[in-house]
Amino acid sequence: MPGTVSVSQNLAKHLTKPAALTPACPRPHAAWAICAALALAVCVFPSSVAAMGQKHESRHEIDQLEDEWRDAVLSSNTKVMDSLLAVDYMGITASGTLQSRDETLQSLSSGKTHYTLLDISDQKVRFYATTAVVTSLANIQATTPEGRVIGSYRYTHVYVRDAQGDWKIASFEASRVREPGPHKRSELH
Repeated sequence: MPGTVSVSQNLAKHLTKPAALTPACPRPHAAWAICAALALAVCVFPSSVAAMGQKHESRHEIDQLEDEWRDAVLSSNTKVMDSLLAVDYMGITASGTLQSRDETLQSLSSGKTHYTLLDISDQKVRFYATTAVVTSLANIQATTPEGRVIGSYRYTHVYVRDAQGDWKIASFEASRVREPGPHKRSELH
């Protein structure tokens, strides 16, 4: 505002007096550094609080989207899944097969694979600007054209914010969790 003096200008005016004029403060440069650091912390702190609040809000949004994804898989709801996936979505199944957005929606709508159990645990969410990375453990039971599938899988979802500011799943990858014990030599490590 015109006519106002900022805290840093006021501090600079009083702390730059020669040492002889400030006998109460034998180290005026140290006092200036401390005051400047405190003034900076006061200015930066509100934005840190806002960033923490936004991160908390984003975490809540991602948790809700993960629940929607789980429910869409269990109910074969292509409408919800369509709203969750980014236009350029690419998934990698536990068997290593690449699936585009259209292939994923087709697979879900065909009913060839039907999930009866999809329990999610050990969920971790990390944020990188407009990207969120979710890792989880999924215990599943499903029926596929090849037969019944039961087991634990680690999966990763990569969410990105689209132009409208909505979180979308851009990538998915699943890996089977191997049970302890002997494994066939032909299995990949």
